[in-house]
Amino acid sequence: MPNRSSDTLFQLVKSLKKSEKRNFKLYVKRNTASEDLKIIYLFDALDKMESYDEAELLRKNKQLSKQQLSNTKAHLYKQILSSLRLIRGEQNIVIQLHEQVDYAEILYNQGLYLQSLRVLDRIKEFARQYHQYSYVLEVLLFEQKIESLHITRSMQDRALKLADEMEAVNEQISLTGKLSSLSLQLYGWYIQHGVARNEKDEIAVKEFLESRLPALKSSNKGFYENLYLFQSFSWFAFIGQDFLSYYRYTHRWVELFDKEPAMIQIETAHYIKGMHNLLGAHFDLLNYPKFLETLDRFEIFFSSEAVQENDNNRIQTFVYLHIAKINKHFIDGTFSEGLTLVPYIEEKLKEYEIYLDRHRILVFYYKFASLYFGSGDYENTIKYLNKIINWKMDLRTDLQCYSRLLHLIAHYELGNDNLLEYLIKSVYRFMAKMENLSMVEEEIFRFLRKSFQLSPRELKPGFSKLLEQLKTYEKNRFETRAFVYLDIISWLESKIRDVPVQEIIREKFLERNKLKEAPALEH
Repeated sequence: MPNRSSDTLFQLVKSLKKSEKRNFKLYVKRNTASEDLKIIYLFDALDKMESYDEAELLRKNKQLSKQQLSNTKAHLYKQILSSLRLIRGEQNIVIQLHEQVDYAEILYNQGLYLQSLRVLDRIKEFARQYHQYSYVLEVLLFEQKIESLHITRSMQDRALKLADEMEAVNEQISLTGKLSSLSLQLYGWYIQHGVARNEKDEIAVKEFLESRLPALKSSNKGFYENLYLFQSFSWFAFIGQDFLSYYRYTHRWVELFDKEPAMIQIETAHYIKGMHNLLGAHFDLLNYPKFLETLDRFEIFFSSEAVQENDNNRIQTFVYLHIAKINKHFIDGTFSEGLTLVPYIEEKLKEYEIYLDRHRILVFYYKFASLYFGSGDYENTIKYLNKIINWKMDLRTDLQCYSRLLHLIAHYELGNDNLLEYLIKSVYRFMAKMENLSMVEEEIFRFLRKSFQLSPRELKPGFSKLLEQLKTYEKNRFETRAFVYLDIISWLESKIRDVPVQEIIREKFLERNKLKEAPALEH
């Protein structure tokens, strides 16, 4: 089947809402010569297609010639973007700034230097209000150009003032750039490797952070500098499994937007990511009341205009909101109830396929598998884990490893003894190769190998002994990975008591929340 994502124009057409399609046609008919309206014909033809197939497009639409198709597509692409720019312009601060800079350029080219300078001055004030310092820099460069080529007498000591402004803005942009790069590199480390596997990883990440962290002064830290700083420390804390620090910095991240709500409209994607990480921090700390409070807030935000009128924001919020909804069932032990989410999420994943990165899809597959495992449906557990295991990629080696371990345990639960010996060797080799074997995993593999020789009567004492051994590692930071990705303690307790694993987790949840509220967390 032709790849829907193979043609950029087709993707753009398919991303449009009904109102945007209607506006596009009005825009083209108003601004395009009648002989060029062939682009509307092409637009309609693409809109009717389920997937892009150029041969089929030409066969069904004789008005379109192969020789002219490339130019017609390029023209259509440009016109769609122009129509969208007009629709979105009033809602988007960045587009407004672009437009104002264009106006200043037009006035300058008309020889109206003083009018151009007045517009540039307004742009600077507007850009500073919303922390858009790259536009301030662009305006300053333009102002310097005008002052160096024309005697405007617009201000005494103009050159000195512009030089001081330029130096301050350059310093701010440089600091923002360094912190943004640091945040991205730390996040990239996590996407590649997952959390720190051992002290060696932790030292390496700490040295990486400290060697790239720029000198900071409270006087030169604005919105973006703080945003990227809190992001950097959030990733660092999460990689090191320091969940309390992770909470503190994700809370500060979201708090930046609470203090300046206007920035939510400009940096919506960063706000969405911050809310996702704050929910993740509450989940890791099992802070259920705060988790529910933040989840409710995020769901309300999902219905807001800032999300629903922007495809990127809507899709990203959908992803993070539904990861949190699944996590809720992990916390309170309602795995079977959580399975009702799976069909709807799968349907949406298919709908959003061309917009989603592979990492997000992997995470959903693992969460689906975990829901099925917790509810005792091991066949479907294996089905979703196979999707991860058979998907060849170099992302999230930790997720690849724990998918294989959970896959092995699901086969153990099904009593597939003919596969277990092979799987134990295969999974052990894979995790060792990825340097992902902790003491917890070593103990699990040791038990599984011995379990072949144990009689049914000896199995429960074996499970009890393994449980005692694993509990000794619960407070070790480098061993928490196994407990985060797979609640092995609850699984062992379920084997010892002969009850479903979700019943064990549900009991623990009710016990934690009985007659008391979760302790308030320090900000």
